[in-house]
Amino acid sequence: MYTLHACFRARDAHALIAFLEAIGFERALVVDGPDQTVEHAELTWRGAGGVMLGSIRGDGSVLDETAGHAAAYLVTEHDHDVDGWFTRAVAAGGRPEQEPADQDFGGRSASVLDPEGNFWSCGSYAGERPH
Repeated sequence: MYTLHACFRARDAHALIAFLEAIGFERALVVDGPDQTVEHAELTWRGAGGVMLGSIRGDGSVLDETAGHAAAYLVTEHDHDVDGWFTRAVAAGGRPEQEPADQDFGGRSASVLDPEGNFWSCGSYAGERPH
């Protein structure tokens, strides 16, 4: 079995971890670095993939330049899960981008920007399978 993990850096990794936990991610590992930074963190999304992140390091890494520029689509099982996810995301500091709505292509989705500026979308449409 293969899974997918999005990887990025954050200006305030601890705050981003708290936001991710509020929207349904589970903390698997957090390795603290010096000066209240996060060296490496892993959070899972319902046992199927997740995210890996850390604090900006200022080491010239391309990942440092991506802080606040990531985007992810989270798949949930039921349409009503989207509404609950959106409510939790906004309560945790997310800025609404798209209110929960039924989509022409199927399912229901909503989206927010997290406190870092990353774009998070959640929907019940799991995508088409290759034929």
